[in-house]
Amino acid sequence: MKSIFDTISFDCSRNVTKSYSTSFSAAVKMLAPSIRQDIYNIYGFVRFADEIVDTFHDYNKEVLFEMFEKDIASALENKISLNPILNSFQHTVHKYSIPHSMIADFMKSMRLDLHKSEYKTFDEYNEYIYGSADVVGLMCLKVFVNGNEKQFSELKNSAMRLGSAFQKVNFLRDLKTDYEDLHRTYFPNTDLSKLDEHSKDAIIKEIEADFEAGFEGILKLPLEAKFGVYTAFIYYKKLLSKLKNTPSLEIKNTRIRVPDYQKFGLLAKCYVNYRLNLL
Repeated sequence: MKSIFDTISFDCSRNVTKSYSTSFSAAVKMLAPSIRQDIYNIYGFVRFADEIVDTFHDYNKEVLFEMFEKDIASALENKISLNPILNSFQHTVHKYSIPHSMIADFMKSMRLDLHKSEYKTFDEYNEYIYGSADVVGLMCLKVFVNGNEKQFSELKNSAMRLGSAFQKVNFLRDLKTDYEDLHRTYFPNTDLSKLDEHSKDAIIKEIEADFEAGFEGILKLPLEAKFGVYTAFIYYKKLLSKLKNTPSLEIKNTRIRVPDYQKFGLLAKCYVNYRLNLL
């Protein structure tokens, strides 16, 4: 029965989210049950594409990526895939009429990670972030507004800015791995081998501006989505605060993280603020 296969597919996407990101998984649990699975489905798709270009070093990444591209195209056309992650993703794409152009832009940025190691101009940098992060925020927004195009248009810029903020925090947090293991540098006009406090502060100010713009959109989100997105926002703000207070030399040499006990504290704070209508 197709319904059993779909259920198994949804379970796979949920398990991928839980396995790869406990923080994001916790935020998704704060979404309304009516939209929770669709965000799992989106995350499963983007996570698998990212894993191909970032971690499958013992395999031909380009071949795997091309196979993945063909599989997602087939899934979208036929509304089914024997890859359970892609089967669940195509379900969400069709359910919310997510434009295929968003998926193409995402895959374009992921493909860049196969060969491109440096972003020398802000145009290149912004184009990569748009595809790798902004459109993911827009896919999620399509789910959050559930077909309300007026609301989507009003919140589009904020969703993109929030996606940018999350991605840039990841860049700064993962600087050591990206630079030493993957030989990539994303921030333009910044010599990451000589990252100093001035360069770090400039990056953080850029992220803080994105967060400010993104928060304005969170306040206007439907109730089904607001608490979950706010939870992710607070977590990444805490991570940025830790990066801001960490010397640049230490950021280059270690991966900064938020301990589990602090995550639980942040979740409790988010819940209190939400229940007291402080959002």
